[in-house]
Amino acid sequence: MSPVIERLYRYPVKGLSPEALRSVALETGRCLPHDRRFALARSDAPFDPAQPVHLPKTNFFMLMRDERLAELDTRLDTASGRFEITRRGEPLLCADLDEPAGRTAVETFFADFLDGAPGLPPRLVEAPGHAFGDARRRPNAQTGQYVSLINLASIDALAERVGAALDPLRFRANVYFSGLPAWRELDWVGGHIRIGDARLHVVSPITRCAATTVNPATAQRDVDVPRELMRHFEHNYMGVYVEVLHGGTLAVGDGLLAEPVQPA
Repeated sequence: MSPVIERLYRYPVKGLSPEALRSVALETGRCLPHDRRFALARSDAPFDPAQPVHLPKTNFFMLMRDERLAELDTRLDTASGRFEITRRGEPLLCADLDEPAGRTAVETFFADFLDGAPGLPPRLVEAPGHAFGDARRRPNAQTGQYVSLINLASIDALAERVGAALDPLRFRANVYFSGLPAWRELDWVGGHIRIGDARLHVVSPITRCAATTVNPATAQRDVDVPRELMRHFEHNYMGVYVEVLHGGTLAVGDGLLAEPVQPA
């Protein structure tokens, strides 16, 4: 059985909920369109939209520190700028992120929602061409923007060891695929993958942090994923980062073809 894409997601606002996609067009050197396009920066974060650079995730509100964010469901209409926040189906806010008043409304909402959290009030930040990913540019990468892939069999292997179901969404990947034995994706690092017309360079495994301890369904910390990975598998990886060498369209149901890693 060959690897096949089962799910596709983007995360328009860093730390907030995913949006499922059926297909997506990738551009060379870029992450998914609108993925991590916005972030809620802490009040003392030295982020300058005029000169955007990668900052550690602790400069932003996100699940590693602010698990309450998992209570919210968010949706961004990228054509209109309309941003909606709901909780358990109840509408909480609708704002236009293309307008200053709408952005202020979002900042005010999260200042109230995260009352007592360090770094308030938040700033909703964006910079053209910049993505608020967690990973710095790797030495073997041409860019600093990545697409994240996770093998569903690896999640199942971890779930079996810890004796609890693990929602794949707690790992916040862009692409989830099936059809490969657990952990075999780690052998891809340094090699390339083809998905349709797209060609991807596998840059590195993804090191997991405390954000993955948060259950996306309950907003509670229930499984210490990094500790359990080290305990059972002697690493704390789940998934791989890839960069886009040649653009193309990805869709649910597409196959992944790995090219052999070339000897150094």
